[in-house]
Amino acid sequence: MPPADAVLLTDGYGAYAKYATQLGLTHAQCWVHSRRKFHNARGVEPERAEIALNLIGQIYRVEEDIRAAQLTGKEKQSHRLKHSKPVVESFFAWIEEQFRKQDFLPSSPLTEAMGYAREREAGLRVFLNDPEVPPDTNHLERALRVIPMGKKNWNFCWTEVGAELTGVAQSLITTCRLHDINPYDYLVDVLQRVGQHPARDIGQLTPRCWKAHFADNPLRSDLYRFTQHSHS
Repeated sequence: MPPADAVLLTDGYGAYAKYATQLGLTHAQCWVHSRRKFHNARGVEPERAEIALNLIGQIYRVEEDIRAAQLTGKEKQSHRLKHSKPVVESFFAWIEEQFRKQDFLPSSPLTEAMGYAREREAGLRVFLNDPEVPPDTNHLERALRVIPMGKKNWNFCWTEVGAELTGVAQSLITTCRLHDINPYDYLVDVLQRVGQHPARDIGQLTPRCWKAHFADNPLRSDLYRFTQHSHS
């Protein structure tokens, strides 16, 4: 089972919500994907779309202030609660007000954008109370860019299972890098450890938890020991 405080940060793909519920994860969602919907609505409803975009922009200005001040932990959380939470409250109150007016077509891109955000309100609020959760998935998409860049190579995975395992491996490697873990050290350790590790504690072998439990003294390969010995 995953840790009690585990958070799954995703884009708006519906299957992720079901997955998070099944595993008991807190599901955080991406403000950039919501912003994109309102940006697409500017051609039809420029004034109202601009209101939403300005509110979302205020959230990101707060994030810029946090980075500039190098705030972390409780200070970062307090800053978000003081400055971002009122903006988030205004954003969703504005959406509810628009739906009460009912003065736009159900097929309008603005309707789609507001409905998209309203359905994901709980996930869009998670970052306010957890300083470790960013407001979007941009850093993840940048880290995983290697996969679409190599998509022609993935055509030769031979089977769907091979393609799926390639995705798992790339996800693990990317997660290691996001946590400042050497992927080689992680994989060498986990591949040796997993066969004897208690199944009930399997969550400890995810990169984030592995860093806390095993990174200071990882299991090494015979090649590593030979190399260290030859250099001594």
